[in-house]
Parts: sequence; C-alpha cells; structure tokens
Amino acid sequence: SHYKMSSSTQKRVYAKLPVCIVEDHNDVVSHIYRAIASKHLPMRNIKMIHLDSHPDLLIPVNMSADVVFDKDSLIEYLSIENWIMPMVYADHVSSVAWLHPPWAQQIQEGEHRMAVGKDSSTTTIRVTSKDDYFLSDGLYVPEEQLENPKALTLNVVLVNPAPRSHAAHTETDALRWQPKKPRSDSQGTDCPFPPGSSGLECAAVLQPGGGDSGPADKGSPGYVVNTLLSVVKETDPYILDVDLDFFSCKNPFKELYTQEEYAILQQLYGFRRPSATASEEAIGECVELRVHQLEDLEAAFADLLEDDAHETVLRWAANPGMAPLAQLVSSLKARDQSPDYEMVHQAGLTCDYSELPHHISTEEEIDGLLLAVEQILTALPKPTLVTMSRSSLDEYCPVEQVDSIQNKVLSVLEGLYGQKSPYKLKCSPAFSI
Repeated sequence: SHYKMSSSTQKRVYAKLPVCIVEDHNDVVSHIYRAIASKHLPMRNIKMIHLDSHPDLLIPVNMSADVVFDKDSLIEYLSIENWIMPMVYADHVSSVAWLHPPWAQQIQEGEHRMAVGKDSSTTTIRVTSKDDYFLSDGLYVPEEQLENPKALTLNVVLVNPAPRSHAAHTETDALRWQPKKPRSDSQGTDCPFPPGSSGLECAAVLQPGGGDSGPADKGSPGYVVNTLLSVVKETDPYILDVDLDFFSCKNPFKELYTQEEYAILQQLYGFRRPSATASEEAIGECVELRVHQLEDLEAAFADLLEDDAHETVLRWAANPGMAPLAQLVSSLKARDQSPDYEMVHQAGLTCDYSELPHHISTEEEIDGLLLAVEQILTALPKPTLVTMSRSSLDEYCPVEQVDSIQNKVLSVLEGLYGQKSPYKLKCSPAFSI
C-alpha cells in the first residue's frame, strides 16, 4: 500500500479518510492547515486535484503578501475565488490540477508553469502567467519584479460526462477499472500510462465503462487519468477538492440583473486583452490600465453607495469609458430605490473577458460526470484528505440539486475508499469514510 510509512518520514496516516464539507469554498483552508499542523499533510509541495466550475485562482487584490504567514489574519482575507494562491505563496501548495466540466473554460487547457511571489512595488501577491484569467484581474507582473517567488504547476484538464455503458448501470463493478500488480518496465509500450505508474489494465483504460472512446480523446477518463498520473505519483500526499458546482452550476448574478443591465456591466468592465504578439512593455501597460479601470469602477460604486443623486452619477459618467453608468443606475433604481452597489460591482467583476459559467445540469449529465469522476479516481492513488464545498447558499450550485449531488459524490467516495457499512451524514464540517 502507498500508505506504509518509511522510517525516515514523520508522515502520519488517517485511520479513515477525512471528508471536510463546508458551505463556502474558502473555509476548506482551515481544514487543510489543520492537516498540515497534525503532519498528515507535509508543509511543502502539497498537490491538489480541484474539481470545480471555477478555477478559484485569483488573489486578494490589496492583501499584503506577508499576511499568508499569519494564519488567522489570512483566513479573514480569503473568499471563494481566491483561497488557493495564498497557500502557494506560503509554500504549502506547489501543484494544482483544475478539472473542469465542458461549460467552464476560464483558463486555457494544458499545463501552465508560473511563479507566484511578492510584487516588490506593491508588496501584494502577483503571478507571472499571461493567461487572460490573470491579466484581466491585473495580477500579472514580470518575474524580475517578484520577491520570494514560488513555482506553481497548474494543469487545466477537461472532464466530459462519461457515456453510460450499454451494460446495466447497476453493475457498478463492471464499470470499475480493475487494478493489477504494477507492470514491469519490459511490458508493452502501447499503454497510455508510464510503466508501473498505477498498474491498470490497458484495455480497461482504453474502454472505460464499455465505451469506445480511447484515452487520446480530450475529456475522456483515460485522457484525464493520463494527465493526472504525470502529476500525482503513487506515494504523493494530495488533496482531493470537490466543489459540488462542478456537476451543476449557476451564475447567481444572472437572476439579480436584467439582460440589459448585464450588457451594460459588460461594457463598463470589459477587458481589452493585449494582442498575442504584444511586447512585455505593452502587456505591462495593459495591466496598468486594467488596474486603474477596476479601481475607478470600485470607487464609483463606493461613492454611489454613499450618495447616488443624479449629480454624482453624472460626474462619474463623465469619466472616459463610464458613460453607460447613468443608464445602469436609472435601470437599477427603477426596480429598487436603493440598489446594492457593492453587489453590482461584484457582478461587474465577473464580466471581464468571459461570463461566469452557467449550466444547470440534467440528472443524466450529473450522473455522467459522476461516472467519469469515479473512473478517474479509481485509477489514482488514494487522497490524503478530501475537501468538499457545497456552494449552495450563494447559489453557485443550484439549491434544489445540492443535497442529491452531495449524497451521490459521498456514495462514490465511500465505494472507492470506505467501508461497506452505511453511515449517517450530520451537517458537520468533517467526518470520515
């Protein structure tokens, strides 16, 4: 078993795999820190497999980088979209595999290597990735501007729902990939996995669940496993992190604002990306302009929160690029005399280069994704810790589906890692299987 301890390590092993369930995703951080403190997770080089409709890889914009070294202060700063990167800068997490469903396309597919460090000019945490996801939040700086840089490997991996096999779905064992003893290096080279990496039957991987899609098909379980096994080795401690909105996802702002208001927000907050051939200088200017644009919009809505009289609105609307503000405010006030301008700004921040994902799944889609996840996890080593976010109170996971999705995910985890005896789930933050 990959859970045997060597005499040279201090690693402790949980008797039962802990599953920490939270409502807001950033609340998993305290569970992760507890596992580090108890030496179940190492201090450094933790890997994370992150199933979510959102990358959650933003950074608290104005937080001083040094806050990461004071756990209690850090937790105050975190929110659902920015809880991972501070752990990278604190040197705990070095590898993230973001597994995303087909409707979530915020970061380009593939492997991204970047440095995460302290911006010498602002003392905040910044990154060296030029992906639109980071540029549009003004988070990019060139590497020479970073102090104390930490390396992050980010793998962005598509997961498609697995087709149901034509065999009866109740035969779960027939859908499982059967592990066997690790192969010797001398065995055939036509297998999609590195020799000895996980010891799966090649044929089972080529035809998961009786389907006919091979591992080369992007988004198929074989393709996902192939990518993950180059990241997570047999003895690596890793966190399996699941946001239930991976299976079904809403953009809650869509219900708060009309289509017309949403279109205005997209005009106001739109991000003009640099061209593919832009020089380092041009990218720097683009980021600087973007930071000013977002600061001006934040200041405008903070001002309107204090006083949204017509004169105030007109004064802000006179600024370059902010003319549509007047129309937006009059539309909002037609429905509500005192709009929540802070919420309007939060909604605007999601309208940069792409909209937030919005895809309320059918039961069949949810089950197809569950089957894919089950097939993927079957081929991976057992995680050290499972963290799970419900994301239902803020409605990213549809509230009418969240309990059913949670039960199905727990059932898959119990089937893979747990005992046969049934257990009752109380709404506690953590329990074990």
